[in-house]
Amino acid sequence: QVQLVESGGGLVQAGGSLRVSCAASTRTFRWYAMGWFRQPPGKEREFVASTGRSDGRIYYADSVKGRFTISRDNAKNTVYLQMNSLKPEDTAVYYCAAGPDSRLRGVADWDYWGQGTQVTVSS
Repeated sequence: QVQLVESGGGLVQAGGSLRVSCAASTRTFRWYAMGWFRQPPGKEREFVASTGRSDGRIYYADSVKGRFTISRDNAKNTVYLQMNSLKPEDTAVYYCAAGPDSRLRGVADWDYWGQGTQVTVSS
């Protein structure tokens, strides 16, 4: 069982930056691919970014490529999402997830989820 706790959400103006973090309570953190998803108001949860277990594979949704950066610190059991050049359409609840493969983008493909953290971008 893996417990995930996100932090770092908040309100930011368009063009600004924010970093969200996700701490995992497991000794086997390095065995999991880690991902970030988001759910905008009234919409379905969608893939944002993912990072592999130890192979260095990183993937991004086209909508965030070049603006967001995912990283992980296996020593701290933590995954981060640095968000730059934020836009109002980035407003959403951001969730981190743990799963078997960073190439997977479906919500159902990921095994463990955090409770989410709200990110609001004002115009």
